[in-house]
Amino acid sequence: MLNSFSNHDACKLLAEGAQLVDVRSNAEFTRGALPNAINLPLQSIMAADNILDNNKVVILYCVTGARSLVAKNYLMQMGFNEVYDLGSFKNYAC
Repeated sequence: MLNSFSNHDACKLLAEGAQLVDVRSNAEFTRGALPNAINLPLQSIMAADNILDNNKVVILYCVTGARSLVAKNYLMQMGFNEVYDLGSFKNYAC
């Protein structure tokens, strides 16, 4: 499936105050993450209400896009209205 959410879209939304969320493990995150990213590992996604502002746009990423897609589905079910999946962190270049 082709992801229609682009790096350009992510950069625009981040400039407007979107939350950038890394759903990789804590260990992966500490080895390197995108600037200003919040670490919320997929296995902890149910705690999103305590960490993220559901009134702001959320942009998710991981290594391949598999975990970020799962996280997007969870957040949408939890009532987050505007959630985007950037896929791999390699897609980011703002």
